[in-house]
Amino acid sequence: MKTKVQKSAEIKEASELLGKYENLIFTDFTGVSFEFLKKLKKELQKSGAMFKVIKKRLLKVAMKEKGIEFDPVQFEAQVGTIFVPKTLSESAAVIYKFAKEVAKEKKEFKILGAFEILGAKFLSAEEFTVIAKLPSREVLLGMVLGAMTGPLRAFMYLLQELAKRTPTAVATGAGDGTKMVEQI
Repeated sequence: MKTKVQKSAEIKEASELLGKYENLIFTDFTGVSFEFLKKLKKELQKSGAMFKVIKKRLLKVAMKEKGIEFDPVQFEAQVGTIFVPKTLSESAAVIYKFAKEVAKEKKEFKILGAFEILGAKFLSAEEFTVIAKLPSREVLLGMVLGAMTGPLRAFMYLLQELAKRTPTAVATGAGDGTKMVEQI
């Protein structure tokens, strides 16, 4: 049992985190070993995200202090919160990949949903999974560039082929000063 001092320190820490980060991802980590969670934390650090276990009730108090209208107590299981600094897409793929990896080990790591702090919008687990399956920003930019240059390449190829087929006219000089045009 935590003392009031410990609880208030945890609420203060949660409030500070809520001020720094723009998105929250809620997970159920029941049955997942410490080694797996340690691996997740290491992967999340690369994208600037952080995994933290805060009691749902204390997180609710911290959110209320920050003026955020969301109730994490709605989740039945124990909740691990992932704090994401910018867009969800930055860490979503890492979390989704981790969940699939843990599932191979016959353990369960559920994504319960995500919450966008600035927009005050909750995303269900299904909506989060859709975001997690999207390709990275660089891949998407490459796809857009390919879509834009494809028609241009096709047009250039068409012009090149037409230039090969069209007979070219060559002017030849006749001895009497008139020019004759021959087709090659």
